[in-house]
Amino acid sequence: MELHGKKILVVGAGRSGMAAALFLRQHGAQVTVSDTRDTDKLTRELPILLDAGIAVETGGHGLLTFQQQDAIVVSPGIALHTPELQQARALGIPMLGELELAAQHLQGSTLAITGSNGKTTTTTLCGEILRASGAPVLVGGNIGVPAIALVEHSQPTGWNVLEVSSFQLETTHSFRPRIAVILNITPDHLDRHGSMGNYIAAKERIFAHQTADDALVLNADDEHTQHAAIRAQSRVFWFSARRPVRQGAFVYQDAIVFRANEHSSAQPILPISEIPLKGTHNVENVLASVCAAMLVGVAPETIRAAVAGFRAVEHRLEFTARVQGVDFYNDSKATNVDATIKAIESFPDGLHLILGGKDKDSDYTVLRPLLTERVRAVYTIGAAAEKIAAQIAGAVAIHACGSLERAVTEAAAQAKPGETVLLAPACASFDQFENYEHRGRVFKECVLALAAQKQEA
Repeated sequence: MELHGKKILVVGAGRSGMAAALFLRQHGAQVTVSDTRDTDKLTRELPILLDAGIAVETGGHGLLTFQQQDAIVVSPGIALHTPELQQARALGIPMLGELELAAQHLQGSTLAITGSNGKTTTTTLCGEILRASGAPVLVGGNIGVPAIALVEHSQPTGWNVLEVSSFQLETTHSFRPRIAVILNITPDHLDRHGSMGNYIAAKERIFAHQTADDALVLNADDEHTQHAAIRAQSRVFWFSARRPVRQGAFVYQDAIVFRANEHSSAQPILPISEIPLKGTHNVENVLASVCAAMLVGVAPETIRAAVAGFRAVEHRLEFTARVQGVDFYNDSKATNVDATIKAIESFPDGLHLILGGKDKDSDYTVLRPLLTERVRAVYTIGAAAEKIAAQIAGAVAIHACGSLERAVTEAAAQAKPGETVLLAPACASFDQFENYEHRGRVFKECVLALAAQKQEA
């Protein structure tokens, strides 16, 4: 899309919206940013946008603003069924997301990773493995740096390793990663997508424009990703923690191995014992990373060394502190029920679990068997607290805490030495926090303050 002189509206002044607006302005577009937040909530963003010569509409979206554009760039957090976007679509105004915009301008090859859980860990690990091989590598997307902000640093011979979400994928039209990875698909964001079918369709857009020259890495142990292979035009590679696969990465005799095709012998990559991350789900994340790295052409010994040296990403089963014999773990990134299940499964028992936040139309009843088996008590916070309590009632003791600060204090008072307090909320954070990172930081601050208090006592 030609940008110079075009009138382009960016909807949403979040991280990706800001990056998209600045990119468009730098390339000569006449840019307007529209955000529903009032001016006093945009004190950081407004000066940056205005100094760049970008017009800003605050406090809501004006229908005329949307009509008078050559194109509209939609931020991931904006639902596509808003009246303004529906009207613009009816008028035939081209509409795309920040990821699609970035894909049109990024140089080099793209490795894109999606899934309901494990995206950030796998994306970060893939980036470290590729860097260890000596390749020019940029990492971003739904993690850290927006994809559009990587464009100016991208190189024709480099790799762009992108975490991509269903929100980003639903506004793509030509996005074509050279290697696409779907880690798993479990119920998530149903409040946004409306149905599991719509959510799956959004995830599958990651390979919608791939050809036989591209590769698609899928989880052989996940029902929905198994079905995705039927619709793929690209070469499909699998990963499995449970059984051998025709081509891809799998566990064999307590080691991860890779088979290039069904006629090749399995090549050993690394022992399972060298994976430094907790939880069986992280074995799957490593399997997916190994598969992708082998397709890029990274040497097995390089992969092995990079995995062995990898450390947990912040807010993903992150050990925070031990206070009077009680361990505190921050898994604020567990923003759906399946992620919370995986977090609970990473510990044998003796858990004090903090649940709650903004509900995503989730079913918390599926937690009941694990709660009964491994959790001593649940401490509820946020807007979803009543729903969670109703759906898990009788499975475990429940403490209604409201705030995260109170939940940490209450859990610490109830936990005994040798037990664990785990923040794995199964909900979004937007009812009480800016994002899951903010929630995780507050948790860690509360724990560290508690540790200091106990030391003084």
